[in-house]
Amino acid sequence: MTELRTAVSRLRRELAGHRAEFPDRVIAEDELAALDAMAVTGAPEIPRLRRSLLLIAGAVGSVSALASALRDVRIAVDLFGEPPSR
Repeated sequence: MTELRTAVSRLRRELAGHRAEFPDRVIAEDELAALDAMAVTGAPEIPRLRRSLLLIAGAVGSVSALASALRDVRIAVDLFGEPPSR
């Protein structure tokens, strides 16, 4: 949980400090808030973590200044393992 909260916090800070506007910024901010809420409760759902990660990556993936912080979020989500098979 600590790794996820730290990574999410870093990306949120860097996103807030990134002055350039881009169309999906609000999506990224909302999904980062959702990830943070899951980390705070201590019971994250792996499929929901992965969905949020995909939405965040789609929203900020083209912003190279955020690549390192985004990578850290991906690594933190990966620590929870794979979602269950259907």
